[in-house]
Amino acid sequence: MRAAIVGAGAAGLIAAGYAARRADEVLLIEHNGIIGKKLRITGKGRCNITNAAETADAIKQYPRNAKFLYSALYSFTNEDIIALLEDNGVKTKVERGGRVFPVSDRAADVAEALGKFALRENVRLIKADAEKIIIRGGRAAGVAADNGSYEADRVIICTGGRSYPGTGSTGSGYKMAEGAGHTIIKPVPSLVPLVTEETWVRDVMGLSLRNIAVTVRRGKRIVYEDFGEMLFTHFGVSGPVILSASAHMTDMERGKYALSIDLKPALSSEKLDARLIRDFEKYSRKKLLNALDDVLPKALIPVVVRLSGADGEKNISQLTRVERGALVKTMKSLPLSVKGFRPIEEAIVTRGGVKTSEINPSTMESKIVPGLFFAGEIIDADGYTGGYNLQMAFSTGYLAGTNI
Repeated sequence: MRAAIVGAGAAGLIAAGYAARRADEVLLIEHNGIIGKKLRITGKGRCNITNAAETADAIKQYPRNAKFLYSALYSFTNEDIIALLEDNGVKTKVERGGRVFPVSDRAADVAEALGKFALRENVRLIKADAEKIIIRGGRAAGVAADNGSYEADRVIICTGGRSYPGTGSTGSGYKMAEGAGHTIIKPVPSLVPLVTEETWVRDVMGLSLRNIAVTVRRGKRIVYEDFGEMLFTHFGVSGPVILSASAHMTDMERGKYALSIDLKPALSSEKLDARLIRDFEKYSRKKLLNALDDVLPKALIPVVVRLSGADGEKNISQLTRVERGALVKTMKSLPLSVKGFRPIEEAIVTRGGVKTSEINPSTMESKIVPGLFFAGEIIDADGYTGGYNLQMAFSTGYLAGTNI
């Protein structure tokens, strides 16, 4: 029995390694000249492999189609991928938030280890652009590529989404799946930076904030709340908590979503007010703009003061209770209006893809075309930042590879 796997990324490499144990021959078709190209740049080149969370808790980190992933995530867990990597020479470590990285901090080491696992004696790596799934007698029968056709008894599509197209994620798999009769949920950015209406973000570009709380509202309804880190950019905001927030912004339209940032979530408004009173007593002879260094990053002080409506040139001794209250309110709810997402090419992952109801969640086999399987980002399921998307790729790749 011969299996053809399209895509030598995270899902494809795992699928190939396990398929090789069951098939006489595995054809691993990859259009890049290198395996795991996208994997090599993940986590800013460090590769956030997975998350140390218990599987029951990890499942909660997938905002869409989490139920579809139950079987995959329980069949091949974070412990399984860690053990596989260590067996192939990569030791791991756990960092803040349960994020798992290679001890070497080199994503390339992870890619090479997965390559070592996947490229067994009966696995043949073929450089080609896959174009179409060959269907014969209602079953998958191979892959048509730019340099010829490759006959196979089973086909696994692991081509990824449309994020980071420079690494080969061009969305080609969607066309192949659609050509085989599958429904494609429109691919849109997920885990992507946000563009804001406010231009003052440019004044604080590069400022990173830790231990802040973010709330996303659609009208009056809260759609997301989280605590963590964020970053101001020339176009708006980014960072872990913002990327996760973007996963909850469906049908993005200008003005539909509003962000508010609690700069001091550990303090209630009353306690923050008391803190300001103490600081203002300490700096009673200074102007307002020069009296907030102990409570705010320097670059953010003029922004907060201006948005509060207070006069930054006013001496602290002249500041009214109402003005101080406005400062507290602004610090507890710094407002930002979302204009839209950054381009899909800048997204960490793609939301959308092959409709999950058309895939058997226990095997990753198509319900439409027997012998055709899917794994990884091409499927309409995605998680938050923290290693969850790679774990989904590994887990679905495992199911596809073991069920051929």
